[in-house]
Amino acid sequence: MKILAIETATEACSAALYVDGEIEERFRVEPRRHSELILPMMEQLLATGSLKLTELDALAFGQGPGSFTGVRIATGVIQGAAFGADLPVVPVSTLAALAQRGAREFDAKHLLPAFDARMNELYWGCYQVTSTGLVEAVQADRLVSPGGLQSPEGTGWVGVGTGWQTYGEILAANLAGSVQSFESDLLCSAWDVALLAAAGFAAGKAVSAEQALPVYLRDKVAWKR
Repeated sequence: MKILAIETATEACSAALYVDGEIEERFRVEPRRHSELILPMMEQLLATGSLKLTELDALAFGQGPGSFTGVRIATGVIQGAAFGADLPVVPVSTLAALAQRGAREFDAKHLLPAFDARMNELYWGCYQVTSTGLVEAVQADRLVSPGGLQSPEGTGWVGVGTGWQTYGEILAANLAGSVQSFESDLLCSAWDVALLAAAGFAAGKAVSAEQALPVYLRDKVAWKR
């Protein structure tokens, strides 16, 4: 299985090439250069793997939530590439990808990924690691007020993402007893988008280019292809 994945919904810009379980990634933290960096990253990975776009099985992208501009960039790039190469697309939640990175880097089993959504709100997820080593949602991704969250069932939860940097004290106080630690510097990575996309592709979750749509979780944002 060969999948090229991209992720631009946060401060990090990254692309990853998944080939039969092996992953190579390009990753840079340059918030204002995503549109400039992402295509060369994709081209470099294909060149390194001696692959043409048309030789892939699918494309994948972090579909949001996250930065409105970043999510639009990823959606536009992946739709254009998918149309041009006639490839299916596997959309992946950016909160799921963030949780997957937390599981991969910190060996956490219960994760609470969060991005700052501005306007005193958070993009919030609740995930656990399954026997496959991949995360699955315990609750649907949502837009929440940091002060209005209730503790998830159980203990040993690990918070990940920049939402914990902005609202760490409020969240730690509100979720006391459930959260054992948080990693507020962790950013999304295309590596984890690729991991989840490979499982999604195998499970038949790929869609056509025109169905590869962004997820914002906030109603006051319009998307035009």
